[in-house]
Amino acid sequence: MAEALPAAALEPGARRWALLAGASCLLPLLLQLPAKIAAVVAATGLVVGALSWRRPLPALVRLLLVIALVGTVLVLARFAVGRDTGCALLAAMFALKPSETYTLRDARSLIGFALFGPFATFLLDQGPLSLTLGLAASTFALVTLQRLAQLDALAVPGQPPEPAAPVRQQLWSIARLIGIGLPLALAVFWLFPRLAAPLWGVPDRALARPGLSDRMSPGELIELMNDETVTLRARFHGAAPPTSQMYWRGPVLWDFDGRTWTQPRWFRGLPAAPFQTSATVWDYDLEVEATDNRQFVALDLPLAAPARSQLSYDYGLYAERSLTSLSRWRLRSSPPRAFEPELRPLLRRAALELPAGYNPRTLALAAQWRREAGADDAAVVERAMRMFHREFAYTLETPLLGRHSVDEFLFEQKAGFCEHFSSSFVVLMRAAGVPARVVTGYAGGYYNPVGGYWLVRRSDAHAWAEVWLRGRGWVRMDPTAAIAPERIYDTLADRTPGAGGLFGGIGASTPLFNVGDWLRRGWNDFVLGFDASRQERLLRPFGVDRLDGPRLLALFVLFASLAGAWMIWLSSRGERERDPVLRAWHALGRRYRRLGLEREPHEPALAWAERVAKARPDLAAPLRRLSQSFNDWRYADSQPGRREARALRNELVRTLRAHRPTRTGEPR
Repeated sequence: MAEALPAAALEPGARRWALLAGASCLLPLLLQLPAKIAAVVAATGLVVGALSWRRPLPALVRLLLVIALVGTVLVLARFAVGRDTGCALLAAMFALKPSETYTLRDARSLIGFALFGPFATFLLDQGPLSLTLGLAASTFALVTLQRLAQLDALAVPGQPPEPAAPVRQQLWSIARLIGIGLPLALAVFWLFPRLAAPLWGVPDRALARPGLSDRMSPGELIELMNDETVTLRARFHGAAPPTSQMYWRGPVLWDFDGRTWTQPRWFRGLPAAPFQTSATVWDYDLEVEATDNRQFVALDLPLAAPARSQLSYDYGLYAERSLTSLSRWRLRSSPPRAFEPELRPLLRRAALELPAGYNPRTLALAAQWRREAGADDAAVVERAMRMFHREFAYTLETPLLGRHSVDEFLFEQKAGFCEHFSSSFVVLMRAAGVPARVVTGYAGGYYNPVGGYWLVRRSDAHAWAEVWLRGRGWVRMDPTAAIAPERIYDTLADRTPGAGGLFGGIGASTPLFNVGDWLRRGWNDFVLGFDASRQERLLRPFGVDRLDGPRLLALFVLFASLAGAWMIWLSSRGERERDPVLRAWHALGRRYRRLGLEREPHEPALAWAERVAKARPDLAAPLRRLSQSFNDWRYADSQPGRREARALRNELVRTLRAHRPTRTGEPR
């Protein structure tokens, strides 16, 4: 049995190219991972690349690195099993790959593995930045693979490695390959008839993020408040409300078990409560990013449910299907003048219910306030708001509270964030006999002057309270705003997106963020939001109101045929132009066609020359010389790529082009 040939060693220049190509593929994925995981993976990749540059790492060291890195990633991901953790582990494994990259075969394996990086990025984000970085990384990887193939083909045993073709030439070659397939890809994207549910592509749920929950437990809201990603964008038709009135209403929580607030399911079957609108009406479009549930938010209060959604009793909006992809909604809202002025006994009991055996000090304080205020509920509410404003502080650094959480917060800790303030306020109101409930959603927003719209981030997650007062109905009370209004009313100095982030401080990041998010919104509108209904209206600017199925299919067939013809023409043209010597040699064979002596495709050069010599002895000598020169060039050159070899190639091309056989008796 023949022995396997040893793998070709990887010279330093080629290894540098391979590692840089791999790093470019990893970059877009790292930008989508949590900051701590991305930093650990990037640092590990740099350290492993430096330590293994001169000599391979021992197998035991590599094993320990794998265990340590995988364990660190799992700990930072809190041992969650899913898409995000899987992508983080993929990045971690790739960071260790340079420790075993020493041959051409290893380099090809590294780049092939690295190409999973851009693909995994699209599971986390499909924005224009991810696409741009992914395309650039894939192009870099393809150029590197081409260089490795050329180095492998030019390698001569016992000789120094020959240089690969110039980078500009390789980029042009890759660009031609992309240009061959791009028209057909665009035709398929824009014109292939779309169905309601996609048959291929990234699953919708893969892109969804956790949304607002129908429960609020200690510490749950803090995860949203630490996430700066955008959750919705709003464009107002006409005047926009002041930031202090931007309360984006989400789940309303009624039930309290001493620790967790939940939303009663049976409320969803009730008709929406009546409310009297004010003279102010806000008309706006919402662009909601993908979440993992059906509920979305609206300004307090929505006048009606838009198409494909329904309105709950307490004015929560629910889509017909889970919002696992980008969605758009047209809404109108108005601040209520009176919100459910008559409260039914069943609902009143639900808004006063408290679990037994919890928070005795809070119950005693509420009873005292009730005795002092008599039947004046508004006085109790006002007294509580004054207490929060005077005695409490805002902070995200809070210890976990015990069994009597409201007692500990009101009488000992006296510092927290909206989750603590709204929960303790509602418990205090219920204990004093004032119907109250917790409302969760988002507060405030950031105005993007480049795009002329407002954006709300997940970090704007907020919880406030509503109390029921006679004659007015439900009234919003926000103890957080009484304590830390800057947390509610966004300002450029305190709440600018990107402040202190990866790209620097406020002054440097604000214009960059504005332009970047405006581009992202355009990308959402132009690409991610391109669905079947948008496809039907594709030619409306050209006077075609609606593209039905047959016309859309005919248009797709037309453009796909044109794209196919383009592919065939460009491919065949590229094949003719690849090697000037082969091009001149094939042209020479065609010149002999009119003599009936064209070379057969299977016929060697010298055999063809001998066949021609028998039929036309006058052409034998020049054709033998040309055939021998061609054979030497094609098969006998031991050092292709030298300057002398290039000169010989040019001379051979000129000679082949100059030889023109004639018929017997024809003048030359």
